[in-house]
Amino acid sequence: MPSRTVPTQAQHRSLKPAQRGQGMTEYIIIVALIAVAAIAVYQFFGQTIRAQTAGIAKEVSGQSAATSISNAKSAADSAEAEGSKKKGLDSYGSAQ
Repeated sequence: MPSRTVPTQAQHRSLKPAQRGQGMTEYIIIVALIAVAAIAVYQFFGQTIRAQTAGIAKEVSGQSAATSISNAKSAADSAEAEGSKKKGLDSYGSAQ
């Protein structure tokens, strides 16, 4: 029967910090990816979100939000037009 070596307590303790550091690194990478995705979404829909929030604030205060709603619609149309454009590396840096 092959003999099994059992790690000593010192060897067992030396493995824990590396595993803990690896878990923290993975957590940081995931949080960074979520942050980048959130920034991209806000960049794409930011103007629409700001206009909608302004409209909600006006309506809650009892004012008419017709201007804010109109601004939100035009921002959404602009975002839709920007999203439907074909983009590639050949147009990188050009103001299209």
